[in-house]
Amino acid sequence: MQTIEAWIATLSGWVWGPWMLLLLVGTGLFLTVLLRGLQFRALGHALRLIWHKDDGVAGDISHFAALMTALAATVGIGNIVGVATAITLGGPGAVFWMWVTGLVGMVTKYAEALLAVKYREQGEHGMRGGPMYYLSRGAGLPWLGVLFAIFTVCASFGIGNMTQTNSAAAIAQSVFNVPRWVSGLVLMVLTAMVVLGGIRSIARFTSTLVPFMIVGYTVTALAALMLNLPEIPAAFGQIFGHAFSPAAAGGGFVGATVAAAMRYGVARGVFSNESGLGSAPIAAAAAKTSDPVTQALVSMTQTFIDTLVVCTMTALVILTSDGWLQGIAASELTSVSMAASLGQVGTLLVAVATILFAYSTVLGWNYYGEKAVEYLLGPRSVLVYRILFIGAVMLGATTSLEFVWNFSDLMNGMMAVPNLIGLLLLSRVVHAETARYFKWQ
Repeated sequence: MQTIEAWIATLSGWVWGPWMLLLLVGTGLFLTVLLRGLQFRALGHALRLIWHKDDGVAGDISHFAALMTALAATVGIGNIVGVATAITLGGPGAVFWMWVTGLVGMVTKYAEALLAVKYREQGEHGMRGGPMYYLSRGAGLPWLGVLFAIFTVCASFGIGNMTQTNSAAAIAQSVFNVPRWVSGLVLMVLTAMVVLGGIRSIARFTSTLVPFMIVGYTVTALAALMLNLPEIPAAFGQIFGHAFSPAAAGGGFVGATVAAAMRYGVARGVFSNESGLGSAPIAAAAAKTSDPVTQALVSMTQTFIDTLVVCTMTALVILTSDGWLQGIAASELTSVSMAASLGQVGTLLVAVATILFAYSTVLGWNYYGEKAVEYLLGPRSVLVYRILFIGAVMLGATTSLEFVWNFSDLMNGMMAVPNLIGLLLLSRVVHAETARYFKWQ
């Protein structure tokens, strides 16, 4: 077993090596040029479309509900621990490269969602779409669609379930002294109550939970920043300065090169917003819309909210305190930094946010996984998948998961490969649909 774990860890490290990060960012840059900087020109219009409703058209849920379902899956541990990891390993400059990843990732998310809606189809359990459908129906590569679906199912049990519930249970035990099995049982029951009702049930719940937890976390971070207001300009100075120059060692911080800032900023940014992985367009395909471009624009705002708002709040809280210079572990850094301004209340609020972020990720990824299973095995497999997924919640909360983390990272990376191939092959379709909508000459 140790040999298998070592092999998985090595393979995961290779898959998430520089070539993958270049491919993800490179695809985003290519689409940015192809679509004339769409994410900058159309962001205001996209934000207004979140509240737009297309009644009487194909789809299962509103634009807003589709966005909240996708945000439920992406706003998770990466926004709290992932940002802290980027700073501890890459220094303040990593935040700049995280922003770059978010900006180019917005147009990647747009392209994914557009294709997901364009090539979706009606199924027994509602609309079904995503990379497996645009790979098979659009690019004519059904075998790549099958591979993507297999990787998605595997990732849904790992990064979308057991790693999240494990983190939530660990936080509940350390901060609130709740036994892991109790956390597991509660999370399992709550998950069952939502996911057994399908996408409409998930969308209804996440449409309430996700705005509450994002606004709550942002307000908490802003409160901490208001108490450290004089430190904010220096924090931005460090972010921009160390994006292009090494961060010197100091206190418990070992220092970081520009290469490290770029590597960890890009890697943690992609982990947080999932642009290019192909997961979020599965939720986008369920939206009620008569035009694939409108939902694509709404989906684009997901990356903006996740990386450029939530991750930025976390980063500024960390950099306006001195915890990151004291060698504090990434898993505790955000909590310690928040507590430096807000005291014990800050620790409690970060703990609650972590648990809610983790739980929402479980809900979103359940939908991704069940659509992938439906693609592979047909509609009758969905109920079996939901039951197995609910059972995995307890397993994740009560089990050591080092192997699962490595396996999950590997599966996430493997999802990205066929998806990016599909985006590049179908880029002309994305351009044509966008030109039609905006009436480009």
